[in-house]
Amino acid sequence: MMSSTKNIVLVTGANSGMGKATTAILADKGYHVVMLCRDEARGKAAHGEIIKKDGRSVDLMYCDLGNMRSICNFVLSFKERYDRLDVLINNAGVITTDRRETSDGLELQFGVNHIGHFLLTISLLDLLERSDAGRIVVYSSGAHKSGRIHFDDYNLTHRYGVVRSYGQSKLANLLFTRELSRRLREGGSKITINACHPGAVATQMGVDRSTGFGKTLVKMLSPFFQTPEQGCRTAVYLATSPEVASISGEYFYKCKVARTSKRGRDMDAARRLYELSENIIRERTGP
Repeated sequence: MMSSTKNIVLVTGANSGMGKATTAILADKGYHVVMLCRDEARGKAAHGEIIKKDGRSVDLMYCDLGNMRSICNFVLSFKERYDRLDVLINNAGVITTDRRETSDGLELQFGVNHIGHFLLTISLLDLLERSDAGRIVVYSSGAHKSGRIHFDDYNLTHRYGVVRSYGQSKLANLLFTRELSRRLREGGSKITINACHPGAVATQMGVDRSTGFGKTLVKMLSPFFQTPEQGCRTAVYLATSPEVASISGEYFYKCKVARTSKRGRDMDAARRLYELSENIIRERTGP
């Protein structure tokens, strides 16, 4: 088991886009970064590129956030390797124009963007407690403003739409942040959790890797978007700045607390979503 003198950071979706940029920036700041990637080939390629620069301390581990068994196995492996976790950055995300499901039978965007990160986060809370100042950073989005949680049809089996699905998942990220912060605070925990909106960023998130659909559009729009390095600034700020060491349960944009939609402040919905998420996981993984 590794007991590092450096702060240990886990970044999900670290093989490309903002996850890769975050990994490089934090490694240059002296953190030991663990890249969590789903695809082995892309993970190895990104890791190899990042560690070419001397002085970077970066590890690579694999996990499919759309598969609860994979998440549970990853957590066991991570706990065998590390005795604590200082920062968790929930960056990975998917967006698909057509309705798809995870291996656990959940609508893909809700299943990966919310449920997968929910399970990962609550499974690592004990390691975050062992840090002097554990922090969780959750990527939400301005898209939460168009979202609502469809409690009667969270799998969107009846009226699927990409905006409807993505908005629900990003609102879920924000409500999870609010509710977990409340629970941690009431339990006397020193862990903080905050959400952020990166802005419009040129990444491969909306590209279908099997067909290549979306590549041309992303390339055309790239000049109007931020780079991944620019897009991850707020997440890096939340992960490292002493200015936010005691702030929790907030939503940040451009390194400042930002307003959210009314639904993004609905603590009854946040509690209900948290309980629903626990039930979804319990039904698929057992007690």
